[in-house]
Amino acid sequence: MSHTKQTKKDGQTVEKLGRKRYEKELARLQGELVRLQEWVVHEGSKVCIVFEGRDTAGKGGVIKRITERVSPRVFRVVALPAPTDREKSQMYVQRYLSHFPAAGEVVIFDRSWYNRAGVERVMGFTSEDEVFRFLRLAPLVERAMVDSGIILLKYWLEVGQEEQTRRIESRIDDPRKVWKLSPMDLKSYSRWYEYSRARDEMLAATNTDFAPWHVADSNDKKRARLNIISHLLEQIPYESPPREPVVLPAREKRGGYREPDHSHQYIPAKY
Repeated sequence: MSHTKQTKKDGQTVEKLGRKRYEKELARLQGELVRLQEWVVHEGSKVCIVFEGRDTAGKGGVIKRITERVSPRVFRVVALPAPTDREKSQMYVQRYLSHFPAAGEVVIFDRSWYNRAGVERVMGFTSEDEVFRFLRLAPLVERAMVDSGIILLKYWLEVGQEEQTRRIESRIDDPRKVWKLSPMDLKSYSRWYEYSRARDEMLAATNTDFAPWHVADSNDKKRARLNIISHLLEQIPYESPPREPVVLPAREKRGGYREPDHSHQYIPAKY
């Protein structure tokens, strides 16, 4: 397996994680996520995972790797659009409450109620008074979540300036990624230090013993995905539930059935 050097933001050089090693470890971790899923369903547990970070920090990539081998009926991803006029008139956290997990569910927020302390604040969509009120009340809401039996995990994905620039530039001419680049992304890109100040204040105000923030270096996407999945598995005391051995039953007899000719309905075989 070949490795090439890459320089991290702290000046240290580390071996690049090879694809074969990455895929092997990802497969192992995804197998553990399936075990976690079975445990959550068997025990009726409730898990809520929050992912926050700057644009291009890699939230979507981590979430995709977490969910691609598990059931969407157990692992639900919530990525809410901009609030409607009606939702704007509600108590701020109200539109998130209906998405909280019930027994036997894992809910993943791709951005969450922390929009108020991040993008809404930096882009001027909310007042400073509302932000300060949110920072004061968010821990109380999360205390209620934890007291109700929800396992709450909060992750901040940290990406450096140079890496963020490289990722945004890669979206400009890539037809697979162009949908990820919005006018809002470009505006937020120019406000790096405003986001830094907002992040610092948010983490300081809402990092609690019962719902701490976990910060992940996401400059190396592959390592970040493995590190985050490994970490979240360590935060939940799951075990493999009892499972009955799987035995395929005998198929029924044909009973005179004949397959009809569907050849005229087949799509063209271009590949």
